Order: sequence, then C-alpha cells, then structure tokens
Amino acid sequence: MSSTAIVNIATLVTNDPSLGRGPSRASTPGSGGTSPLGLVRDAAVVIDGDRIVWTGESGRAPATDHRVDAEGRAVIPGFVDSHSHLVFAGDRTDEFNARMSGRPYSAGGIRTTVAATRAASDAELETNLTRFLTEALRQGTTTIETKSGYGLTTEDEARALRLAARHTDEVTYLGAHIPAPEYADDPAGYVDLVTGKMLDACAPHARWIDVFCERGAFDGDQARAVLTAGRAKGLHPRIHANQLSHGPGVQLAVELDAASADHCTHLTDADVDALAHSRTVATLLPGAEFSTRAAWPDARRLLDAGATVALSTDCNPGSSFTSSVPFCVALAVRDMGMTPDEALWSATAGGAAALRRTDIGRITPGARADLVLLDAPSHVHLAYRPGVPLVAGVWRRGVRAL
Repeated sequence: MSSTAIVNIATLVTNDPSLGRGPSRASTPGSGGTSPLGLVRDAAVVIDGDRIVWTGESGRAPATDHRVDAEGRAVIPGFVDSHSHLVFAGDRTDEFNARMSGRPYSAGGIRTTVAATRAASDAELETNLTRFLTEALRQGTTTIETKSGYGLTTEDEARALRLAARHTDEVTYLGAHIPAPEYADDPAGYVDLVTGKMLDACAPHARWIDVFCERGAFDGDQARAVLTAGRAKGLHPRIHANQLSHGPGVQLAVELDAASADHCTHLTDADVDALAHSRTVATLLPGAEFSTRAAWPDARRLLDAGATVALSTDCNPGSSFTSSVPFCVALAVRDMGMTPDEALWSATAGGAAALRRTDIGRITPGARADLVLLDAPSHVHLAYRPGVPLVAGVWRRGVRAL
C-alpha cells in the first residue's frame, strides 16, 4: 500500500459537521442549524491504502508517497446511489416519447422490459450492467445499489442477482416489482412464489429485499408478506412507497424498520411524522418525476420535520433513465426545496444512511477512500451549473479510477 495526499483543495466536504460551520439550513437532526457538510477551506486529505487517514489544512498535510495538486478545486465524497435498476435489456424510447406527448405513466410499462430481459443472454445483461456502472462512475458515483425485478421468474431473478453481485455489494431482490405476466389472474399465487421458491433461490445473492407497494403492483398486505418473508431469510427490507398515490408503503416501512422508503412523493402528515421518528430514510428520486412529469416530492417538508433524506437516480429504462447523481442534485435544489448543502449531503451521507453504511459518504479518518474532485471551487456548482460535466477525478477504495 502507498499513501497519497490531495492538497490545495479550495473546499473539502467532509460530511462531519464538527469540522465546519456554515449558514446553510440543517439537513440532519441535531445539527443545530449548522452546515451538515463540515466544510474545510484550503484543505488536504490523505489516503493510505483504501482508507482516509487524515484531513485538515493543506499547509499541515503530512508527508506521503504521492501528492496530487487539486489546484483550487473542490473535493466531495463519492456519490452513494442507493436506488437503481440496472440489470435489464432493451429500452422504452417509444413509451417515453408517447408519455412526453401526453400519456400518463403507469406501472404496466415494466412488462415491456421484462420480456426483453428474459430474452437476453447473461453476457448481454452483464455488458449492459457494466456500461451503466462505468457511466455512473464517470459522474462521481462510487457506491451503487441495484435490484432485480425485470425477470419475474425464479431463474431470471436469480441470474440478475448473481450478475449484480459480481459488481456491487449492495444487491436487492425485487421479485415483487409487479406480478409476473403469467400470474396476471393469480396475484396471490405470485406472492407465494416470491416468498417461497424464488426467495430461496435469490436470498444467497442479495443483501436487501424490496417490493413495489402501489396500485397496479402490490397492496399493503402483500407487501408485508414479501418483506417479512425476506427478513426471515436474512434480507433487510426496503420499499417502493407512495410514488404514484397515497398508500400504506411508508407506514409499513417504518413498522418493519426498513432501511429506506423510496419515492415518498405522496405523503400524509402521519407519514412524514413516522419517517421523522424512525431510522427509515426517505429516499427521493427526482429523475422519476422529471421523466414522468409527475408532482415533485416535497423535500423541504421532510427535512423540516427532521426526517433523514437521501437522493438517488432510480436509473431504469422506463421512468428514470439517468445515471447522473449531479443531475438529480440540481433537480432537488431547483424543484424540491433543498439547499445545495442539503442536496449534496443527501446524495452522499444520505445514500449511505439508506444503505445503513458508516464507511462511505464522508471524508473523515477511517472512512473508505471514495472521493470526487470537481472542476469547480465549490460543491454548489453541481446545482449552479446543471448539465455541465464537472467531475475531474474519482478515487474509489483509494485507487484513482478517473
């Protein structure tokens, strides 16, 4: 192993509020109104092996084997994308084009991707997966969760998870995405499959279990059955909740101590209160609202109530075909009531919280050395200059990957 110091950093985002103070509104409970980002000016960070070992003022950086001059640019933690659907084949260009011409989005379009995915070879699916992972890395994503859900047979769900597990530790079994076409007239039979034979085949390859709790997919009782069966097999719950309408998803997430309730677009006051008084993270996915012209989630309402918020891409071929966390940060600032500080925290430390990880999403001693050099003096440029490719360097597990 060798050590590297990145010096002459204009603004270092540590995500440790004790390291800096700022005027931004707090995005984490108990932060006392200070910036959640722990900003250090004229900073340096030292990497040894795959870990951060030192942060501080640039002039005080210890001697290292290598030095990288940031030249007055900003360094932030690598983005943690805690919600994506990357194991699939085909695309849904025609559906998107029609929707932009006035057709409303519904969950049924998933069946188009199911057919294409079932027909694809393992090699085709893995090539597609690695292409999107590389695309995300170029935009600063160093940790990504991804799901099954486009096979909906025991064999296809298990192979999706096997392929995903070759490339990320954060793998989610989503056999309960929608009822498989073969079970259109027997949703109870499909739930039995998802919680039985399919679960047995998929559990060894996954860390998480998820369910789409929504009209046209699975109701509250079915979702509870899926998540509790998965938990009995050692998979921790997360849930697609309250995306298209008010429903039981958020309350179920909190009841089952799910790591994350994802989408959270349609919330009652009781839903917001439940999230604020739980460990369950509200993961917001603005790419979906952008791509479906739906109402934006109200991040400000959640943050002011004290809920923990994550931002992720929801990268999938139907409702959010973007792998760009910076794009989602810009949307959250422009349309969801978040400050630039809050949006960045939610896309890094918030994503880590949604995965129940403490080793990523921050730049502090002991954390994994996942960080991004921006071609800008401040993280605010992620929202200030939307659509501009600002990622100038990426380190993942201490190795420069870009």
